[in-house]
Amino acid sequence: MKRIAFSVILIIAASISASAKSPIIDVKSILKNIVAPAFPDKKFNILDFGAINDGITDSRVAINNAITACSNARGGIVLVPAGKYYVAGSIILKSNVNLNLADGAEIIFSSRPQDYAPFVLTTWEGTELFNYSPLVYAYHVSNVAITGKGTLNGSATTSFATWRPQGSNMQDKIRQMGINQVPVNQRNFGLDSRLPPSMIEFFGCSNVLVQDIHILDAPYWIIHPVFCNNVTVRGVETTSNNLNNDGCDPEYTRNVLIENCTFNVGDDAIAIKAGRDQDGWRIGQPTENIVIRNCRFNSKCNGLCIGSEMSAGVQNVFMENVKIKNSLSGIYFKSNLDRGGFIRNVWIRNIEIDSVRSALVRFETNYHGSRGGFHPTLFQNFLIENVTGDRSGECGFYAVGIDKYPLKDITLKNIKLRSCKTPYIMRNTEHVTFENVELGGITLPKYPEETKEAALHSY
Repeated sequence: MKRIAFSVILIIAASISASAKSPIIDVKSILKNIVAPAFPDKKFNILDFGAINDGITDSRVAINNAITACSNARGGIVLVPAGKYYVAGSIILKSNVNLNLADGAEIIFSSRPQDYAPFVLTTWEGTELFNYSPLVYAYHVSNVAITGKGTLNGSATTSFATWRPQGSNMQDKIRQMGINQVPVNQRNFGLDSRLPPSMIEFFGCSNVLVQDIHILDAPYWIIHPVFCNNVTVRGVETTSNNLNNDGCDPEYTRNVLIENCTFNVGDDAIAIKAGRDQDGWRIGQPTENIVIRNCRFNSKCNGLCIGSEMSAGVQNVFMENVKIKNSLSGIYFKSNLDRGGFIRNVWIRNIEIDSVRSALVRFETNYHGSRGGFHPTLFQNFLIENVTGDRSGECGFYAVGIDKYPLKDITLKNIKLRSCKTPYIMRNTEHVTFENVELGGITLPKYPEETKEAALHSY
């Protein structure tokens, strides 16, 4: 009897251990919770509200009035016909509205920062504040979309994109406010802040769709759903190479599908976020249940990135069938000792990467900008399989954890990188497994030994 009982305990323990280590995500269950909104077939043409398609006359009031009329009529489609429409300020989306840009339509946003007042509640690099309004902004609405074959042109090259907030007094000020937990209504930034806004932001929204549009010349993060649920980004193309032009940044958001998109960007193609430091811990809403598939990335920084603002935690991320033309690192998980939180349950497969300057796959626990805290991030449960790459300028696989806080349960399977200086750098890890992994012409053992090489510098 004791032997049977002991055997049962071993079976249960093994089952729990296997479950804890398994990164396999029930993708079908996630997709059941992601349904694009539908809209009544009532049309509101912005020309009927006074918009002028000459690319010079300000059509902002006309477009926003059409959106209001559509929402008040219980929903429908706001039509933007072919032509160029100048708008001196933000477009404000409302519930049950599909803003549809016809093929040949282009909305050209003002390049004057003062046009994006009054200031609105938003987040800036993971910290809540009142700042310039995003160019397209939706606040606590449901059933909302931007669709069509037309273009949104942020006109940021000569204005917002010339600002350099990194390392500035304003960046330091907002981060210190977050650390000190200054009440959000006292974090008032604006005309003198020089903290650029996002291009498109859905704040606290549900049932969101962005489909088929082309986005040019964005001021900062391009598509930014924050505090959202049920978001679809489909068939979008971005061409924007300004500072911090991430393609899509889900933050504090759950149930997200990003598919069939092309991100040509000046920063990370997709960067999954969940708040910074004390703000993230206070809010406590993980970003979770993210599906990314059938996309193309061409980025000045990284392909898929999770972090570094991820203090409320990121979990249940699935990515497949993505081609990455050129990047700093192809697949990148980044944090530092201020962040805390977790990144766990990540499954990535069927990825083609041309060349990277740092690493094919990189786990970074010493990302720049640390302010001296000691809140290690939990990294656990990663399966990365069927990845091919041509060349890495530094190494194939980089994973350096914190002493006594190892990176846990990482499996690389069917990975082939043709050329690299160093196959892998690995320290402070636990349960790392290589299955059919060839980096720089070297087939690596199933259970790799940790290395003594110096860590790569942080980007």
